[in-house]
Amino acid sequence: MPRVKSPSQAEISSNPREFALLAQAAPNGDVDPEVLSQYIKLYGQPSASVPQGEITFAEFAAMFSRPAGGDKPANNCVGYAALDKSGVLAPYSFDRRPVGPGDVRIQITHAGICHSDLHQVKDEWGGSVFPMVPGHEIVGIVTEVGEGVTKFKPGDRAGVGCMVDSCRTCDTCQRSEEQFCPKCVYTYNSKHHDGTLAQGGYSSHIVVQESFTLRLPDNLPLDATAPLLCAGITVYSPMKHFGLDKPGMRLGVVGLGGLGHMAVKIGKGLGLHVTVISTSEAKREEAVKVLGADEFIVSKDAEAMKAAAGSMHGIIDTVSAKHDVGALVNLLKVDGKLVMVGVPEVPLDLPVMAIVFKRAMVSGSLIGGIKQTQEMLDFCGEKGITASIEKIPIDYVNTAYERVLRSDVRYRFVIDVQGSLIL
Repeated sequence: MPRVKSPSQAEISSNPREFALLAQAAPNGDVDPEVLSQYIKLYGQPSASVPQGEITFAEFAAMFSRPAGGDKPANNCVGYAALDKSGVLAPYSFDRRPVGPGDVRIQITHAGICHSDLHQVKDEWGGSVFPMVPGHEIVGIVTEVGEGVTKFKPGDRAGVGCMVDSCRTCDTCQRSEEQFCPKCVYTYNSKHHDGTLAQGGYSSHIVVQESFTLRLPDNLPLDATAPLLCAGITVYSPMKHFGLDKPGMRLGVVGLGGLGHMAVKIGKGLGLHVTVISTSEAKREEAVKVLGADEFIVSKDAEAMKAAAGSMHGIIDTVSAKHDVGALVNLLKVDGKLVMVGVPEVPLDLPVMAIVFKRAMVSGSLIGGIKQTQEMLDFCGEKGITASIEKIPIDYVNTAYERVLRSDVRYRFVIDVQGSLIL
């Protein structure tokens, strides 16, 4: 069995992509020839062959070295960015900060596409800052750590979600709910405390403080894990916070997209009885037979909605378009909870009478804090839960955005960064 000699930090710094590939193909240095052959085919030189015996890291890196094409960028990071609110993404180079005390450098292997990426590159929520490199579902391999870092070392799998910093001292930060911190620094379309722009995961690498870096389960594939960093925590957090996590509880999931399909998987992982509520009968088989939902209701079917009235302890509403909230409240038991995680662009009508007569709670939820996100990742690792994805190269991203708008993806696009974005 081939074996690769451990590289020095200098060698890693010179070949971070190749080191990340080594950490995936041979985490202990021993290389399975069949696995290496697959990696060479996907990410390496077409003429390279599987070596015999022990090889140096330089020899391994040579098998995967690919010219980036064109002139070498003057900056240390390459990515795709929106330059204005047209939302069209194009190649873009910029500088990440060097690794400092408490920092973790991650060579990005994959980045998920979230619907909020589209909203922000098009400035549909207002306040967008350009140039903007989107992406807050980031996974990869640690290639360097700064002084004082104790939880990560080069070769570890790591992820970054929707936040990269906060004030760390306010009430919400002290409760490990950094997403509500008034000085929260989001992964992109935000500014660091020094005034520099935060840029996201459609890029070759990222440098993040250890306290905002997440450990990824070893048993889950990196590509299908990426969407957990936003879609997963967005539905896990309200289930836990509002007590909708007890085995046997009845949970409704409105909408079967990127968020909805994760709500079904996580709900089933928690032992819940899950009912998908959708406008489309065509999604029934997928919801029940593929994702494992217990029941399926077409919301346009008045008789089906009437039959389900008063049957649910809670509902996670993932829909980002105008819809009838009152009809959903009617599905709740007394003291039931309807939690909004989708963000419609227009106000929804509040069904006060329906709420009063159910003593129902209508609330909202925003992703989750770092501690809870780590809890979610560990839970998904234990249960073997990942997202259902379609993997794409970076130059397909604008087409992928068009397809997201048409709901033409099951259920999350994930960019193969290490295979298509090479510095």
